[in-house]
Amino acid sequence: MTEPHRPPARAGKATGNVAAVRHAQATTPAKRVRAITKEDARKRRVEVPSSASQTGMQLHTADGTRKYLTTGERDAFLRQADLADRPVRTLCMTLAYAGCRLSEALALTADRVDLAAGVLVFESLKKRRTGIFRSVPVPPALLDTIDMVHGIRELHARRGKGRGVRLRPRSRMTRWWAVHAVMLAAGLEGVPALPRGLRHGFGVAAVTAGIPLNLVQMARSCPVRL
Repeated sequence: MTEPHRPPARAGKATGNVAAVRHAQATTPAKRVRAITKEDARKRRVEVPSSASQTGMQLHTADGTRKYLTTGERDAFLRQADLADRPVRTLCMTLAYAGCRLSEALALTADRVDLAAGVLVFESLKKRRTGIFRSVPVPPALLDTIDMVHGIRELHARRGKGRGVRLRPRSRMTRWWAVHAVMLAAGLEGVPALPRGLRHGFGVAAVTAGIPLNLVQMARSCPVRL
């Protein structure tokens, strides 16, 4: 019994199969390389975390100079701030205890000083849109000082409860120099002796104290004294 006649495979179909195999062989190694690269990168981030990656800040300059204030340096800064004019003192304390930016501290209004909740409410000025706020718990001593110097309770008792009333109406540059002068008087100098050195120092102190990273990234503090 003879086998039925089978028509020869069409050249076009065979050519297509060969092309598909060659395409798979050409693309598979590259995909594997990309996958391995991503996996290695993931392991490196997990196994070797750095303070900079944890807090979302660059904590050293290109030549390795530290950009943040240590705990001892922050304490020296706050001791010197006690000797400064009252508005400068509250600004220095706010930067040190809240970990906010100078521009955010200057934009703070009386209605965003929540004495009952023990928090300061900052508008995040580095976002792509306005109206994004965060509540930062701060020590009672800071709230008492702000109340004494800026009359927060008195403003809250008025109509409008201090809405839109800024605590520090003077220019940003004037306040920048005021904070920097306190740092110089405290014996601090170099790269860390800038207002942003307080923000970086706040992040490092928070990570060291074991505060969750997502709270640090939002510049929140916890019910512990940093």
